[in-house]
Amino acid sequence: MAENITLENLSDCGSSFRIYQDKSKFCFGIDAILLADFAKNMRGKKICDLCTGNGIIPILLAEKTKAEEIHGLELQADVARLATESVKLNKLENRIKIFTGNLKDVAAILEKNTYDAVTVNPPYMKANSKTPESSKSIARQELYCNLEDVIKAAAKLLKSNGKLFMIHRPERIAEIFVLLNKYNLGARRLRLVQPDADKKPTMILIESEKCSRADPVTESTLIIYREKGIYTEEVNRIYGRNC
Repeated sequence: MAENITLENLSDCGSSFRIYQDKSKFCFGIDAILLADFAKNMRGKKICDLCTGNGIIPILLAEKTKAEEIHGLELQADVARLATESVKLNKLENRIKIFTGNLKDVAAILEKNTYDAVTVNPPYMKANSKTPESSKSIARQELYCNLEDVIKAAAKLLKSNGKLFMIHRPERIAEIFVLLNKYNLGARRLRLVQPDADKKPTMILIESEKCSRADPVTESTLIIYREKGIYTEEVNRIYGRNC
């Protein structure tokens, strides 16, 4: 392994597994942990994680769910290879498989209309032509896929009444709702995420269902910190900490 690649224990994320991280590229953050927890009660045996990065969400879902088949799709080949190494490290090859490719070509890579659930932690920001292209900018900005591409790909993969679980930015919620409606994905559950009680939301968790009308339930806002540097009890629960 290259010197910038580290092996991290996921016990702090409520998991018995481990994962490789390349510090020179985009590393997973709390948004991936929150999304995996938000999706953990999904029903079904077959899951796909789009924009899978180093495979953190498939690996956490392997621990949190009874899914028999979990696929991850990642654009960047070197990142996908590292995710595959983490799958092997944890002896999860019989449940998780990582694919390489652009989600805009998802129908040529994965089987349509067969997934019980799709998860995605996509690039949040619109493309900025002034930002040099790098592994990190590809993960953060819509350089190779935009929000519509993401939702369209999920709709292609899901079977009827399959669930899409996504985390994104609240300021794009109007755009998200328009696109969910366009691709026949009815919003069912929403949850805002705030850094602390006095700050505005910075993330939103969304569950939608294919071939279902929009009738969303808005859950209580998730607060990350009860004071500076100290997680709330709920976040500690999500991380599997007895604090």
